[in-house]
Amino acid sequence: MKILVLCSGGDAPGMNRFLYTLSKKFAGEIYYAKAGFKGLVNGDIFAVDMEKLEEAKDESGTIILSSRYPEFKEEKFFKKGVKNAKKFDFVVILGGNGSQNGARELFESGVKTIFVPATIDNDVEDSFYSIGFDTAVSQCVYVVENTMPSINSFLQTCLFEIMGNKSDMITKAVANIVHPDYCILNEKDLDHLKIGKCIKKNLKEDKGTMILVKEKIKNIFEIKKALAEKGFAVKSQIVGRLQRGGKPTKKELQMADKFATMASKLIKSNCGGKKVLVDINQNVFVTDF
Repeated sequence: MKILVLCSGGDAPGMNRFLYTLSKKFAGEIYYAKAGFKGLVNGDIFAVDMEKLEEAKDESGTIILSSRYPEFKEEKFFKKGVKNAKKFDFVVILGGNGSQNGARELFESGVKTIFVPATIDNDVEDSFYSIGFDTAVSQCVYVVENTMPSINSFLQTCLFEIMGNKSDMITKAVANIVHPDYCILNEKDLDHLKIGKCIKKNLKEDKGTMILVKEKIKNIFEIKKALAEKGFAVKSQIVGRLQRGGKPTKKELQMADKFATMASKLIKSNCGGKKVLVDINQNVFVTDF
């Protein structure tokens, strides 16, 4: 049995744990494509180093590397990827919706693929959870809660820009925990009059103001400048890659183990063309592409 694993798109805390758990179930049979689809196309394929994986199993990032490789959509590169993928009994792909499409296309070309959602954005179709989400939320909460005491001490306002690409799930999850004074999830929420009233109300009560901003709505520094021009003392905090780099939470490691266990069952049952997903009750299940 030869099994190939690759990570595609943004790295997500828990990827290393998934690879470790799967590798333990198939000792000596796991290989990886370095930097995802790019490595698959270029033939940069290696056996997993279990000693390095043992050290990294509870750490963020991915020791087998990842990349965004839009060239995989081009026929000449795709064909090279298929050729290399067919050297393996199974190809396991971790990533987001774009990676899922790549996994589906490989399967339709005769490769036994298994897709596992791994993106902090938690926006994979049909899945209520993806590897990396809980850690991303936890890290955001940490940043906000450890920034606000100083903001409150000076009666300032702080804008926290939170990653999530097109999804607002991380921002909403963080908001449910830290209870911000104002939350900007879309362009409609970018109402300077409402924000100004919120800040003034807090100032009268000798409180600072916490504002969460989902990324890619508007440049956070432009929002900061507009509020500063109204006379407010405004700071900004881009949570950014801290969301990816935080040590995986206990839940994250548990979910990565569950995904890996289900993927191993599919491999042992010789079932390809499958997606390993999570339902609303956090139970892992399998569906076809």
